[in-house]
Amino acid sequence: MTASPSKLTLFDAFLFTYKKHKTRPACIYRAGGEEFTVTYEKLFADVLLLAKAFRDHGMGKGSKVFLLSDNRYAWMVTDLALISLGAVSVPRGSDTPAQELEYILDHSECSWLILETSSLAAQHADRIAQRRLHNVFVIDDDQKQFLPGNVLTYSQILADRSITPEDVRTVLTQGRALQPDDVVTIIYTSGTTGLPKGVMLTHANIMHNVQHLPPLIAVTNQDRWLSILPSWHIFERTAEYIALAFGCCLVYSSVRTFAADLTRYRPTVVATVPRVSEALYTKVNATLKKDSPHKAKLFAKLVGIAASFRRNRRILCKQLPRFYKQNPFLDLGQRTWAGIKAGLLALPYLVARKKLSLVQEKFGGRLRLAISGGGSLPAYLDEWIDAVGIRIVNAYGMTECSPGIAGRGLDCHIFGTIGPPFPLTLIRIADEYDQEVPLGQEGEIQIKGPQVFAGYFKNPEANVQAFTPGWILP
Repeated sequence: MTASPSKLTLFDAFLFTYKKHKTRPACIYRAGGEEFTVTYEKLFADVLLLAKAFRDHGMGKGSKVFLLSDNRYAWMVTDLALISLGAVSVPRGSDTPAQELEYILDHSECSWLILETSSLAAQHADRIAQRRLHNVFVIDDDQKQFLPGNVLTYSQILADRSITPEDVRTVLTQGRALQPDDVVTIIYTSGTTGLPKGVMLTHANIMHNVQHLPPLIAVTNQDRWLSILPSWHIFERTAEYIALAFGCCLVYSSVRTFAADLTRYRPTVVATVPRVSEALYTKVNATLKKDSPHKAKLFAKLVGIAASFRRNRRILCKQLPRFYKQNPFLDLGQRTWAGIKAGLLALPYLVARKKLSLVQEKFGGRLRLAISGGGSLPAYLDEWIDAVGIRIVNAYGMTECSPGIAGRGLDCHIFGTIGPPFPLTLIRIADEYDQEVPLGQEGEIQIKGPQVFAGYFKNPEANVQAFTPGWILP
């Protein structure tokens, strides 16, 4: 299959949203005990100012920049500023082990380093001093202490906040000169099976997800996304790009405040991983049990009724996966029995659904879907979330695919599955000779599509292993 990559860049998508939704809220975040709401016009101005400051310090197209920070509003501004310059970001979280940080910093050939806090700068002072870096920038000077001469805070480089028409023209000219095949980021894998590998992702790779995933989950500019996962992970990062590309509002949360933020900000979409869903599941049940054992038992009974009704209805409507051919008479018998049970449970289910709607208020009352990725969602959790009335979009992906490969979008009604491949994506199971195996046999998963990465940075051996000759896009 041949597929033309997106002709748009991430800068194009951001610029389009800025022009169309200037006065709409883009981000909500907290800092220093205060809450801030940023419009798309303000976000664009912040990006422009930072890009100008970076350019004044020598950054430009192709500059490699190590970004060591957790998710926050300044992360997105920094990322978009680097994108507008054509710089290549190499992001990691603030908890990156020192040895791993040193390896990635050296292997990626970064000449600039951006750290989230001055505490991090102090923590890695020796490593910074040992490397020839053009500049080191600190987003938040949390210690208010003396920093070495080559370490500058954002407050220092953004002291002049004036914007001239020439500044705007320069940013627009640079951004519009970007090409879809330009590498926008190098994301290093965890290194659990050896040294970390740098995954090179282009604008076209990421834009494939930005353009083709929203229709599967019916994204509109009325959606409010709650961000809890690390922004440097490609799953969360792409979710944030989608939110911004469609004029949505992005709320930055944290593990500590996530449960409270669900009710405070009433999001419509949340991107999660199974462990976050498990934590919510545990918290809801533990809270009910603590408040009233009787209520906890009643809640479990209501969930059981809802889950049973929905399971039997799915059997009746052929909405559960089948992995082998079934005798038609046996199938008819199962569906008939499922129909009888669903009929008997119909009235109790209506009562249960009404009672369970109160649980949805714990999630803000407006949550129309939760996107689950980053690992397999346990069946009990998938069924529990569905029973309380929240739609789960289960997805499969990896950093090398920007990350989306397949997913159970709103148009997929086969429950308990990952769902079909995303648009323009082919998946096959191959044997050790790279030949497709018959149905039912195990093998290696191979993916083909515009989202597949450009290769591992400075790692020809890994590239030979990763790419199958004759089954890659031309």
